[in-house]
Amino acid sequence: MARPMGPVRLRRTNYVTLAIGAILCLFIIYFLSHTGSSSQTAKANRQPSRKPAAKSSLIGERPPVRRFNLNNVTITPDPIGNRENEYWDNLLKLQYPRELVTLGFILPKNKEGNAATTALQAQITKTQKGPAKERFRSVIIERQDFDPPLTSQDESERHKMENQKARRASMSRARNSLLFTTLGADTSWVLWLDSDIVETPPTLIQDLAGHDKPIIVPNCYQRYIDSETGKPAERPYDFNSWQDSPTAQELASKMGPDDIILEGYSEMATYRALMAYMNEKEDEKNMEVDLDGVGGTALLVKADVHRDGAMFPPFPFYHLIETEGFAKMARRLGWRATGLPNYKVYHYNE
Repeated sequence: MARPMGPVRLRRTNYVTLAIGAILCLFIIYFLSHTGSSSQTAKANRQPSRKPAAKSSLIGERPPVRRFNLNNVTITPDPIGNRENEYWDNLLKLQYPRELVTLGFILPKNKEGNAATTALQAQITKTQKGPAKERFRSVIIERQDFDPPLTSQDESERHKMENQKARRASMSRARNSLLFTTLGADTSWVLWLDSDIVETPPTLIQDLAGHDKPIIVPNCYQRYIDSETGKPAERPYDFNSWQDSPTAQELASKMGPDDIILEGYSEMATYRALMAYMNEKEDEKNMEVDLDGVGGTALLVKADVHRDGAMFPPFPFYHLIETEGFAKMARRLGWRATGLPNYKVYHYNE
């Protein structure tokens, strides 16, 4: 992944073309283990299985922005609100050394996937042309080579039960495309951060990596204004981080080979223990729980887990799909998932 640091350059365009879709866009961030004094956390983490590549003598120059077009898309700016600016602002608040970070974006092949282009291209250009200490190691931009399964990205449409299998299969393909084309030999960790995550602690990377777990996920909540009290409140958002139950296992035993179990729907009561409802002690942010399924709104994974073959199945895998299927696949490979019920990140309130 590391290449000599040349000028910012895109193929087929003179501008940095960035867009983040409403749900199918994924953000992946790599940070490399470092033996210097940049970060105490980096010292504490396990060393990568391969020796990191030596830094280029041109490291001080402007890092590259590389774009890989997996399909031909006509860019039509159509801003969809402040979500992308909030996402980018939160990203810049992360305190991990940026020279150790590579950003990767995959963009959906639809109108929503193009909507944030203008705002984000200005942001990324400003950052990568700024002071050297504020630049990311590099930026990788990809486009999906398949159509999204839903014509509407409205929240209510996205979360309809009948849409979940096709929607999440498409998300799996997007995650895998980004993973397989960008995972470097010197990558130590992969942080998956959805484009709807607009608030995290600035020490998110260090906090999660400090647990030294192969797979770790914080609790994803959503801030909103309570209609009854008129006061700010918060509620659980991601219900895909859970501990399995006998009821869910029995449901699976009676399903056909292409059926999947979905969490958070009254039509399919699983009675699993959901991490979303385990948030009870705000002052114990480091409390850990074992998980059988994980959500992907914010998910830190040791790169070796992916190297061993754990990916996001776009097909039913033990009646699970996408991030929940990933957790199952990782477990079959000998890796366990951990949750932090009292450590929160926040999803955009639509």
